[in-house]
Amino acid sequence: MFNLAPVPVPDLSGRVILVTGAGRGIGAALVRLLVDRGASVFAGFYGAADMEALKGAVTFPLDVTDSASVAAAVGQVTAFGGRLDVLVNNAGIIAPIGHLEHLTSDSLLPAFEVNVIGLHRMTVACLPLLKQSRSLILNAGTGAATTAMEGWTAYCTSKAAARMMSLMMDKELSPQGVRTVFCGIPPTDTMMQGEIRGAGLNPISQIPQTSLVHPDVPASVLAWIASDAGRGLNEVLVDVRDDRFKAMMPL
Repeated sequence: MFNLAPVPVPDLSGRVILVTGAGRGIGAALVRLLVDRGASVFAGFYGAADMEALKGAVTFPLDVTDSASVAAAVGQVTAFGGRLDVLVNNAGIIAPIGHLEHLTSDSLLPAFEVNVIGLHRMTVACLPLLKQSRSLILNAGTGAATTAMEGWTAYCTSKAAARMMSLMMDKELSPQGVRTVFCGIPPTDTMMQGEIRGAGLNPISQIPQTSLVHPDVPASVLAWIASDAGRGLNEVLVDVRDDRFKAMMPL
């Protein structure tokens, strides 16, 4: 359906990269790819994790909604050598799925805690290291940040806020040498898509699993952006489906 393939990723030797939401799906695929390309990777996961996929990375539990957990994660990076070239804010949740009239207002809080406030919390905690490296904040995005989808009040609105947060980060931090990129990711074969299919509330839920994008595709684009080649990107808002990335894909 999407006709997408992984892009070639340059050598990442010497790069120090922290990935949140690394336990499975796109996060785990990204960690595996970063390690394979020579990066020093710190992988924070919440709940169950595919530890085989995270082999070669420094791994630790990480709850982006908890300041102490975030501080501990940043402490591990600092102890490694006091350097961080890229922060990948990949942690995200879609729940609750349901029509907004049937959702309590308080039920929306977790999505904002993870997708927006957690993004801010991780970024601020990592900023001293990022400023030293004059490098990159890479936020995992989605088309749902700009397109209303039935049943996704929590996800669409929180990701829209994350998109604006990314623009704010770039506006205020780029003069200090820290770039920000918000990368839109197409429907991908992850556990989140399982939740979406189970709810069956909008066209995305009707996409057959066999037609979903493989996690290696967005992982490769995120890894490319994190490489020296990605320094040529001038935009804050990009998407895996952009022509620039499709041109790199060996279809």
